[in-house]
Amino acid sequence: MLTPEEYGEVLTTIGREPNKAELAILEAMWSEHCSYKSSKRWFHLFNIKAPYLFLGIGEGAGLVDIGDGLLIGLGLESHNHPSAISPFDGATTGVGGIIRDILSQGCKPIALLDSIRFGDLDSHRSRNLFENVVRGISFYGNCCGIPTVGGEVEFSLAYESNCLVNVMCVGLIEKEKVVRSIASKPGSFLILYGARTGKDGIHGVSFASKDLSDTSDKDRPAVQIGDPLMEKVVIDATLELVEKGLLDGLQDLGGGGLSCAVSEMTEKGNTGAIIRIEDVPLREKEMESWEILVSESQERMLAEIGRASCRERV
Repeated sequence: MLTPEEYGEVLTTIGREPNKAELAILEAMWSEHCSYKSSKRWFHLFNIKAPYLFLGIGEGAGLVDIGDGLLIGLGLESHNHPSAISPFDGATTGVGGIIRDILSQGCKPIALLDSIRFGDLDSHRSRNLFENVVRGISFYGNCCGIPTVGGEVEFSLAYESNCLVNVMCVGLIEKEKVVRSIASKPGSFLILYGARTGKDGIHGVSFASKDLSDTSDKDRPAVQIGDPLMEKVVIDATLELVEKGLLDGLQDLGGGGLSCAVSEMTEKGNTGAIIRIEDVPLREKEMESWEILVSESQERMLAEIGRASCRERV
């Protein structure tokens, strides 16, 4: 939820009350999950000048130069809150999301890892979380054909009320085929592809940004539902587009959905975009505009393709 101070800033900036769609977008994008408003002050501590660092902070994955024209893509994501209230789905969508982060730079995902923490195993709740999180991680990766090559787990009472579920994906790409998460060419098309858009995951980033409580189970609808078989189709299609050099930019859809993906790509490219809501393929009938904009339905990507050559290319 927006704080009173943040809402006041909105009123001052736009000079009126925001409509329902604008409010939903602001709530999503100004959440801790999307904006890092309490942690970005520490970003300057990251090393962004190492000679082997090809791409650092600011996009879906980091890229490390390993020589011979090859780059390793690295991405890490936490899905703590979703896993705490829906352990299987929370874990699967964490894996799916980090795979697409790697994919958004053009990398072929080749390996998964995880680092997870739970309360005492004598606790029925912690044991249930542990079993279903592990099942979710292995299920999603196996269906996509990406092996889980390593991981670690610890148990402590400190994690009884809030488990930690961190998943990592490693990818590989040739240096000259890297795709950036930037829409920098005015007049280009932004094309949404992958799964259809539904109502799952709406308010997901808002839920992920607040403290867990005894009433958190009511937020279960905010947890996205993953489809690893569709993810495999998205992976294969994207890698073919990368191989043929058909992409001017690429971004995965995660927290904040379409609104966040479009604004991130255009902000980096110093451009803008018109979103044709009526053209978004829907999984459910009678979705409102604001729901389409902030839905966090999984297995979706956003590609930039130049207008002049769009018909020829695609």
